[in-house]
Amino acid sequence: MKTKESIVKKYCIVLLVLLLAAAALFLLSGWRAGHFDSVDTMREYISGFGLLGPVILALIQALQVVVPVIPGFVGCLAGSGLFGAWGSFFCNYIGICLGSLIAFLLARHYGMQLVRLMFSEAKYERYIGWLANRKSFILVLWLSILLPLAPDDFLCYFSGLTGMSFRKFTWIILLAKPWIILAYCFFFEKLF
Repeated sequence: MKTKESIVKKYCIVLLVLLLAAAALFLLSGWRAGHFDSVDTMREYISGFGLLGPVILALIQALQVVVPVIPGFVGCLAGSGLFGAWGSFFCNYIGICLGSLIAFLLARHYGMQLVRLMFSEAKYERYIGWLANRKSFILVLWLSILLPLAPDDFLCYFSGLTGMSFRKFTWIILLAKPWIILAYCFFFEKLF
């Protein structure tokens, strides 16, 4: 017999999956329509939302972690042109951290099958080796989140497969992620 709590939890998970599917469709349709082909098309797309532009940028950045079809620095570049370095930083930081936490939770809940579905077999095999040594994985994760051009979207999913606590993962994301986003936003602001 199912308890009310387990039924509510099941419905919450179903609702989350449906919301993520709708968000993924939004992101993929924007990508297919060419809104993410260049920084200019992405900036035009986001600015078309007016005052909701910062929220849309944060949501796009969260989605690009969960459904990795565009690189995260593209949002930093577009945001810097639209909102300046600080505005871009806050939108991107909130969105990327939120997406990272969602990716971790999805992998934790749905397991290896989801991660194998999301990424190629070659990428899966390359990163799964790090999971064997949990202590070195935490260091690799910290450095990957801290430094540019690392496969952090992949590592967020893979982290959900480890025994790492959600709390530890959250602290790593919140403390390591802002520095590269800040650097990107201030660097890209100079281009405009």
